Amino acid sequence: MITALHHRPVGVALLLLAALLLAGPAWAQTLGAAPKDPETIEQVRKWNAECLECHVEAALRRPPREGMDLVKLGQALTDPEAYAKSNHAGMACKTCHLGAYREYPHAGAVKEKARTLECNECHAQQTWRVEEQVAKSTHAKKLKDKFTCNTCHNAHVYAKAEILKDSAKIVAQDNGMCMGCHDSDKKFVEFGGILIPGKKRPDIDAIHKWLPNTKRHWQAVRCIECHTPKATTRTLAMSHEVLNKEKAQKDCVVCHTKDTALRTSLYRWTAEEEASKLGFLNSAILGESYVIGATRNAYLDFFGLGLVGLTFAGVVGHGIIRILVGRKRRDP
Repeated sequence: MITALHHRPVGVALLLLAALLLAGPAWAQTLGAAPKDPETIEQVRKWNAECLECHVEAALRRPPREGMDLVKLGQALTDPEAYAKSNHAGMACKTCHLGAYREYPHAGAVKEKARTLECNECHAQQTWRVEEQVAKSTHAKKLKDKFTCNTCHNAHVYAKAEILKDSAKIVAQDNGMCMGCHDSDKKFVEFGGILIPGKKRPDIDAIHKWLPNTKRHWQAVRCIECHTPKATTRTLAMSHEVLNKEKAQKDCVVCHTKDTALRTSLYRWTAEEEASKLGFLNSAILGESYVIGATRNAYLDFFGLGLVGLTFAGVVGHGIIRILVGRKRRDP
């Protein structure tokens, strides 16, 4: 899907331009971004309400139309609440789902073939940057064309860190994308894995047994903190070059230090509000988590060193006093 951008950039641009010219101002404002003017927002709401009349779970129990293929419908459901919190919230379904998808029934009544926009048709600049990283990733090398943007990023649900902000929500969402495949027998087989009768697929816990407090790490940081190299651009905070277990980061100090890598990845949005508070390093991060080595307090360090110094002085002083008292007793 990503490589398609290079093969047909002119065609894509012409298609988008034609759509803009033919569909009027309301359509133009919804292509690639949620509208902001009240008129278009209301139009999008009506359009989406028509789609969500059918494409919700409740429609399986009480089909709104006669003769619906409930099996196919079950494969095309959307959670309106999750969508309203996603990157694409506020956008019209018709922005991405074209042709026969715009009328009901979706096949037969409309001659134009149903088509869903590829990610690169709106996110061209990001795709250009991501493409090279993905090509180097273990996913692309092993899964080839089976691995697309949609394999990880569900366009109806996914929300970027800038929207979620809360690190716990970011971790839960992103690790959920990884575990959705790496902790699923169904996905393991779907992507080419072979389950031998009597033998289980690779166990995630066993693979990570070297990592102290494994469960705690998975609750607090994302898999990609260790399984991707450092991002080279600020606008694309995380690299899409996913590393295999042999190349993954295993140096604890990368995160557990005052210059923690988490500042430019998981806590990027929080760290931008960084302000040293009461002597704590990375104090903005401390508001959400305590990372050993990354959230130290300079005053506590001085206090601890002072205690060590006082203890040492006490021991030396005690020893000197005993020596002097001993000499005095021997030489009265």
